[in-house]
Amino acid sequence: MKDLKHYRAAITIFTILFMAMNFFIGNLPSFILSFLFIFLLLTVRTLVVPSERKIKAYLIVAYAGIAVIQLVICVLITFGHHHTSIEFYFCKFFSVVTLLCPFVIERFVTINRYAKFYLPSAEELATVSFSEMKRSRNKIINALESLERAGKSFSIENLTEITEDLPRHNSFEYISKESLPDGYFDSAYASMGDPHLYIIISNTGSAASEIISTFTQKQYNHASLSFDYDLETIISYNGGEHVYTPGLNHEMIAYFNKKEEASIIVYALACSAEQKKMIIDKVREINDDGSAYNMLGLVLKYSHKSNIMFCSQFVYKMLQLAGLAYFQKKEEEVKPTDLVELDYYRKLQFAYEIHLKNASETRCPLC
Repeated sequence: MKDLKHYRAAITIFTILFMAMNFFIGNLPSFILSFLFIFLLLTVRTLVVPSERKIKAYLIVAYAGIAVIQLVICVLITFGHHHTSIEFYFCKFFSVVTLLCPFVIERFVTINRYAKFYLPSAEELATVSFSEMKRSRNKIINALESLERAGKSFSIENLTEITEDLPRHNSFEYISKESLPDGYFDSAYASMGDPHLYIIISNTGSAASEIISTFTQKQYNHASLSFDYDLETIISYNGGEHVYTPGLNHEMIAYFNKKEEASIIVYALACSAEQKKMIIDKVREINDDGSAYNMLGLVLKYSHKSNIMFCSQFVYKMLQLAGLAYFQKKEEEVKPTDLVELDYYRKLQFAYEIHLKNASETRCPLC
């Protein structure tokens, strides 16, 4: 255990020095060398620490995936665009913070594991209860299952898709404008007779959704809004599916059908015609002014401009605007599942669920 404490202290000092150096005098080569050095350091440590081969393999894959993401962010975003000085230092700070990511994984997988599951002495073994052994076994199994899911999420295919899509995004300027045609608003205003707003959470299977689920541990990682029951007016902030510009977009249910267990759940929220009109008017204003998908905001919980948002942030902001928000939280911190899990006052009414692969539905008629 003393060696563990010394290792923690050395790594803490080492990381602080690395972060300070890169923030104040770092350039692209220094960041790249830092990412690669940390990857090699943790890879070597993983190989020499006694552990199952499966855990070692998953850890090394995780470290490699993080290093790739760090390099992509640093090359394409931090040093890839001409920012103002404030934006540049903001991006630089974000790249510095990402240096901590592999250490966080090691802390919760490797260090925790050996701090809690060391081999007991013969005297301690005599006092270990069956329930304690069962709890330890369950923790190990859960950790392995989490690593297996993380390995699938950080697959080469997913990382390649995200890497190729990054240049299309901008978290500082509006890049999408008038993405919704006038015909959309005709349909939206035609829904004024329906006394409900519809909140949709989806399990899409997209590359971004799969990676987000690794950190949130949630199955549903996308939220949308519709003004009608049949979802003809469904909208949200998204990446545009390589067809439209990332930002506010009209969504198609077919876009959600990307894996075997893809599904959506639709909830109805009672509202007045005035409240619905207020939201539609605001959507029209965003459509006219411009928007962008807040990819950095998923991590930094910050929006550079009012119309730069991610999906659940957009849905919650519209609810706040119309006085329909049924829980209190900073809009940049709202996760898609919060829209359901934080409904303590039961404002939402289940409408229906669609399993997209087999086209099956479970419907509940609205009262």
